[in-house]
Amino acid sequence: MTAPPESPADPSRDRTGAPASTSASVTSESPAAQYWRRNLAVCVVGSFTTLVAMTLMLPFLPLYVEELGVHGHAAIVQWSGIAYSATFFTAALVAPLWGRLGDRYGRKPMLVRASLGMAVTMSLIGMSRNIWELVALRLVAGFAGGYSSGSTILVATQTPRHRSAWALGVLSSGIMAGNLIGPLLGGSLPPLIGLRGTFWVAGAAIFAAFVATCVLVKEAPRPARAAKHAAGGGWSALPDKRPIIAMLVTGMLLMLANMSIEPIITVYVATLVPNPARVTFVAGLAMSAAALGSIVSASRLGRVADRVGHAKVIVGALAASALLLVPQAFVTAGWQLVALRFLMGVSLAALLPCIATVIRHSAPDQSAGTVLGYSVSAQFAGQVLGPLIGGFVGGHLGMRAVFLGTSCLMLAGALYVWRAVGFARRA
Repeated sequence: MTAPPESPADPSRDRTGAPASTSASVTSESPAAQYWRRNLAVCVVGSFTTLVAMTLMLPFLPLYVEELGVHGHAAIVQWSGIAYSATFFTAALVAPLWGRLGDRYGRKPMLVRASLGMAVTMSLIGMSRNIWELVALRLVAGFAGGYSSGSTILVATQTPRHRSAWALGVLSSGIMAGNLIGPLLGGSLPPLIGLRGTFWVAGAAIFAAFVATCVLVKEAPRPARAAKHAAGGGWSALPDKRPIIAMLVTGMLLMLANMSIEPIITVYVATLVPNPARVTFVAGLAMSAAALGSIVSASRLGRVADRVGHAKVIVGALAASALLLVPQAFVTAGWQLVALRFLMGVSLAALLPCIATVIRHSAPDQSAGTVLGYSVSAQFAGQVLGPLIGGFVGGHLGMRAVFLGTSCLMLAGALYVWRAVGFARRA
């Protein structure tokens, strides 16, 4: 992980790319300057580890559900979906709460809480005796977890502002890599150590992240006044809510665009690949291609955003993804879909870092964690809405309509962000 050359903050840009003075921000960020690189390294490794542990169950979750006493194909699929989505449901509900508590008591305690809670919960999932215990523990995992979102808040608030998009891009690469590697390990570990043993190994890996967080993460001292005022922070403390609302919408659209094809991808690939034996393989490549594209380009685009302005990159990324979705509806071969999904991942890679950066620059310190928590909830909402909308549209209007409809949503999002952050006036 090589940082870009040190350079002073660009005095010509404010939080969305407009001219502004940086003297105050440099002063406020200097206490964190000695810690931010090490914090970033720990957060990247910790987020990668925890997300690998959380996603490695995807390939064998139906098998584990069946082992817990659920029989019948329909029941197994239904309970697998319930168990998997349970974590996202509770995580979306509590993300603003953890962000608010982080504003009041510090961001490192939130990482310590999340890593320890996930380590214990993941180990207990490996001891489930029935499907009800599995679903309950998955709900608890969403409530107790949130390491990657907590890392985003810590990095966003502790990194010098002129380096924040690059740092968040590096963190985003680690998060995407965890989501990509987890299912691959989940397909190879159970034959070696068993289904339950896989959960225990995952718990041990998250516990290692907990130890590293306790020992290595150093949060800059917070002024007593900042902690006191955090109690009065939150949504009401925002001086201008328009950029924040625009970023919440953008985060939801990002996840919706990534997840909308999930319910139809295998069926769609089956229409493109003549050999039925290769359908699942090509579908898996198409699903992972976007994540791979984001891993490759996230930090580079973050560096570009630090130079040219985050709002410009956000609008450009949304517009590019809207354009790339159109040809996906008319591909004639599986490799074409995989290539376009990869390019779409490249175009969307900068969105999460830039969203967090704009929020960080638009919200006062006592409200930053709370608002970033709302952003996480909006992204979880996109993860839930994406498959629902994609499945409904694909079932009633056809699979091409999923890509074209998502394209229209992304283009509308680009126009909305353009107006909300005043990009048209400041470009």
